[in-house]
Amino acid sequence: MRLLAGTLRYRVTGGRDSATFPEEPVIFALWHNRLCLCMKVYEGMVRPQPTHDRLAALTSASKDGALLSTILQNFGVQPVRGSSSRRGGQALLELTSWAGRGYNLAVTPDGPRGPRYVVQEGVIALAQVTGMPIIPYSCQVDWKIRVKSWDRFQIPLPFSRCEMTFGEPIRVPREATNEDRAQLGEHLQDVLLAGTRGE
Repeated sequence: MRLLAGTLRYRVTGGRDSATFPEEPVIFALWHNRLCLCMKVYEGMVRPQPTHDRLAALTSASKDGALLSTILQNFGVQPVRGSSSRRGGQALLELTSWAGRGYNLAVTPDGPRGPRYVVQEGVIALAQVTGMPIIPYSCQVDWKIRVKSWDRFQIPLPFSRCEMTFGEPIRVPREATNEDRAQLGEHLQDVLLAGTRGE
């Protein structure tokens, strides 16, 4: 992953980069099919900042999640196993615990089984419970392979151009109602979709 990522040409678009993140732990949200480059981006752009040097990431409780957990650990990231269908409540408690220790959190709001590009309620609930802002992240790679999976997982080809977008922080008030949470989920979905160019 590091070798492949080292061949790409990067550009941050949208007027926000990692240098303008809130000076507090945040929740990174990205689509499931954009996972391939996320650790290299975190390692190179985000981790050097003292406030954002520790990360716990949600992975599914499946066999695929076990593989991803091993990769995360190799990058010095704390994996938390669970999903909306398996260990969801326990995973939320574990993520909240890591947040209490000053860790940033990372989730794929449409994972682990989709539907693709549809934000599930878990990330909004997590932001409400922890009080942490959500930072939407997306990347667009010109040359890539799309795997025939539910999310059309994207694998960049060497020497491609990668455009990265970090959205404005999205905050979920502690007193947010069901309607408020639904609206904020739709807003997060719109922001993340804007970074995909429909791919």
